[in-house]
Amino acid sequence: MKFSEAWLREWVNPAIDSNTLSEQLSMAGLEVDGIETVAGDFSGVVVGEVIECGQHPDADKLQVTKVNIGADELLDIVCGAKNCRQGLKVAVATVGAVLPGDFVIKKAKLRGQPSHGMLCSLSELGMADASEGIIELPQDAPVGQDIRQYLQLDDRIIEVDLTPNRADCLGIKGLAREVGVLNKLAVSESAIAPVVATITDKRSITLSAPDACPRYLGRVVRNVNVKAPSPLWLTEKLRRCGVRSIDAVVDITNFVLLELGHPMHAFDLAHIDGDINIRLAAEGEKLVLLDESEVTLKANTLLIADNSKALAMAGIFGGLHSGVTGETKDIFLESAFFAPLAIAGKARQYGLHTDASHRYERGVDPQLQHAAMERATALLLQICGGDAGPVVEAVSEQHLPKVAPINLSEAKLARILGISIAKDEVTAIFSRLGLGVAQTADGWQVSVPGYRFDISIAEDLIEEVARVYGYNNIPNVAPQASLAMRKFREAELNVQRLRTVLVDRGYQEAITYSFVDPKVQQQLFPQQPALVLPNPISADMSAMRLNLWPGLLQTVQYNQNRQQGRIRLFEYGLKFIPDAAAEGGVRQVAVIGGVIVGSMHNEHWNMENRVADFYDIKGDVEALLAQTSATDDFRFAGAEHSALHPGQTAAVYRADTLIGYVGALHPEAERNLGIKGKAYLFELDVAALGLRDIVQARELSKYPANRRDLAIVVKSEVRFADIAATIKKVGGNQLVDLKLFDVYTGTGVAEGFKSLAIALTLQDIARTLEDKDIQQLVNQVVNALGEEFNATLRD
Repeated sequence: MKFSEAWLREWVNPAIDSNTLSEQLSMAGLEVDGIETVAGDFSGVVVGEVIECGQHPDADKLQVTKVNIGADELLDIVCGAKNCRQGLKVAVATVGAVLPGDFVIKKAKLRGQPSHGMLCSLSELGMADASEGIIELPQDAPVGQDIRQYLQLDDRIIEVDLTPNRADCLGIKGLAREVGVLNKLAVSESAIAPVVATITDKRSITLSAPDACPRYLGRVVRNVNVKAPSPLWLTEKLRRCGVRSIDAVVDITNFVLLELGHPMHAFDLAHIDGDINIRLAAEGEKLVLLDESEVTLKANTLLIADNSKALAMAGIFGGLHSGVTGETKDIFLESAFFAPLAIAGKARQYGLHTDASHRYERGVDPQLQHAAMERATALLLQICGGDAGPVVEAVSEQHLPKVAPINLSEAKLARILGISIAKDEVTAIFSRLGLGVAQTADGWQVSVPGYRFDISIAEDLIEEVARVYGYNNIPNVAPQASLAMRKFREAELNVQRLRTVLVDRGYQEAITYSFVDPKVQQQLFPQQPALVLPNPISADMSAMRLNLWPGLLQTVQYNQNRQQGRIRLFEYGLKFIPDAAAEGGVRQVAVIGGVIVGSMHNEHWNMENRVADFYDIKGDVEALLAQTSATDDFRFAGAEHSALHPGQTAAVYRADTLIGYVGALHPEAERNLGIKGKAYLFELDVAALGLRDIVQARELSKYPANRRDLAIVVKSEVRFADIAATIKKVGGNQLVDLKLFDVYTGTGVAEGFKSLAIALTLQDIARTLEDKDIQQLVNQVVNALGEEFNATLRD
């Protein structure tokens, strides 16, 4: 936002120069982007009055004038401006004057007529890029006064880059309030008196969307001279704020916008059919805007409408057919509060950005509408004349912004700022900011005015104290942090350890999105409902994952499409299970999962090039389970899973608790997903792995160990894990090792049976085991296996 420093100083005038003022604003969070002069560098230009003005005898486009500049004699000046006329007050560059660009005015003759000076235009004084005609000064301009002094051309234009939360400073009033706070000065705010209605004309107002527009004021003003010129003071203030003068009515609404920070709009009353209705647009409704472009409105767009049509996009852009033109006689003034959320993003939705939308989407004071209406009306009657009707207001109090009082403690303020500020000084800062403040036993209770949309919590108040107190006044103190060792349980199984195990076994870690393609997930979990995102990034990322496999399999497909044949990936992350009993209706479970495809090893001349199978990935899972040092607690059991091959699927249990699955990808899913080759998958619940068993040191036996080999015959369906559990139970502490070193089926073994060769290592901690002790233990093992599994020794 650009503003005139002189205009600001009309409200509050601290005893500091422009540079200090700019630095002060920047340090308070209103960053100054630049400072520029309001006019070019010139001297010797004074106020003059055209006493005589006549046609040049030898040039059709020139006029010969006599100009009074308060000297003993009138100046003869030849002028080519069409608007030059007798009685006009003008800017006169006298002989010896230096204009921008080091252009020196000298005595001259133009087509034979003497010219002792020049009547200046705005562009010639560096006040505009281009201009038509010479400057027309007010009739009360004092003849002979230096034009720089009269027009305050030693003024500066300051441009501030306001953050979106400081919409209260998008007007001179807000900026002046800020400067007053920083310099502990009172702001000279002009009183805005209500304009007495002289006619009874009015329009009724209906709030059909009160949540979007909770307050709307309207006023009829008749017999307005829209062709009345805007006074120089008005156009100059607009120019110095970067706003071009258009006509008196528009200039007045723009002036109120810049002065109070409140947007306004004027409609041609003759083009309003009946009463005013603030409503949402019908989908596909059309509106021609002031720039003559036609837009097709969306249903989320707030409109100002009459009984038959849309008049304007509320808070954004006026309509062409209801706009004020040179033929307008009567107008309808609007002053409204639109909720920021109702305007935010709507202008960009149509490729627009206006001064009004810029302010409304950031927040306008919901109590400022009456003041803006009265200010605009008074200026309109002063400049354009006319008769004003009564102000009609429609308001929905329940939808106006309300901010609960905020409590701030002294201790919190001191802790966050790092310094202690006197309580009375903090109270004074809040008061100067316009906040309602009451001291409490431990701090303050603060009520926030409507124009401070950015203050809602205690931390916002602390920020206000810091910037007004001055960041430079807060001493630099190095932070102190007392470090304490984090408590760590040796028994705690760290996820990083699981990652390391898989990396050591040739896996690479993948990180995939938590939201996946619902079609892919449906292939793997057809019966399990998933959480669907209301506003997904894209259609193929719209469901929360029920498992890590959808993301891993898509990563496999991506790599196979890039000629990667051997793939070993794992991922650690959350899966999201719909659960009405859980908080938020979703249960989040930390899991680790993996997938292998292709050969078991990288291609090598001295290694077997075989394809990985079920037992390879089962071995990887067992390596993970081994990190708990409690492998006996886990077991694998045949199972069924919608995503896995019916004959190559195992459920993983800890005791009787299911903690995961391992198996081959279902052939149908493999085909539908375009996976090349056999894919094997696993997933384990990390929390269910629990704490690992701590290795306990014990004395090593000094007595010899003995090995005995058994070859037993059992039915093919008997699991070795069950046999091993029985042997361990019978062997007790004397069984120190157990290995399966051969599995045989074929000649000598009946069909439907298998031969298992098992090595038992026996040792006692207190004595040497004798042959009879060893044989007795072996016999007990054989008997137990015979009873449990009908096992027999192989001949």
